[in-house]
Amino acid sequence: MARNKYPEETVERILDAAQRLFLEKGYENTTIQDIVDQLGGMTKGAVYHHFKSKEEIMDAVGDRMFEQNNPFEAVRSRTDLNALQKLREAIRLNQADASRTELTVQAIPLTHNPRLLVEMIDANRRILTPYYYQLLEEGNRDGSLHTDYAREISELLPLLTSLWLLPAVFPSTKEEARHKFLFLGDMLEKMGVPLFDDETRRLVDDFFDRIPDGVYPN
Repeated sequence: MARNKYPEETVERILDAAQRLFLEKGYENTTIQDIVDQLGGMTKGAVYHHFKSKEEIMDAVGDRMFEQNNPFEAVRSRTDLNALQKLREAIRLNQADASRTELTVQAIPLTHNPRLLVEMIDANRRILTPYYYQLLEEGNRDGSLHTDYAREISELLPLLTSLWLLPAVFPSTKEEARHKFLFLGDMLEKMGVPLFDDETRRLVDDFFDRIPDGVYPN
């Protein structure tokens, strides 16, 4: 069998097809064979050579979408915003990405998979913690934030949002999950990071409104 000289291109083709199908049909209604059928002669074995499961494909699709439209990079160099405004704008931009938000909702049940859950937590720590830390330190310098816990908060936020808020790990109803967000906002404000304003709370409400019944048990 001829060796694939362009594995990166093959991976991109798989992710392109999977992303399109997940958004059109939904993750649960998309099979590996559906993805293969979009790839013009590629075999199922070739897909499994790069990804062990459909869950792993979804994880890679989500990572790629974040890299392509990174809200923290979008605000990093803006001189018209202070650090607190940058944090709030990053949240707004993240939620404004309708496709990524849709896949985030679809991916919530996948966190029953321990391996994917650990990989998600590790990726959030490696990628998100440095962004949060940079903006928290910037906020202390420009006066928009006043916290003695920049490093601790930058480590805690990705952990809470990738673990504590997941019903697969900490079972909760949708309303209980909303209440957790309110607690998170109050906790941050008491630590000198008033991240949640009216717009942020509206975005949180909109996110939960998009979650179908059954993801969070009644």
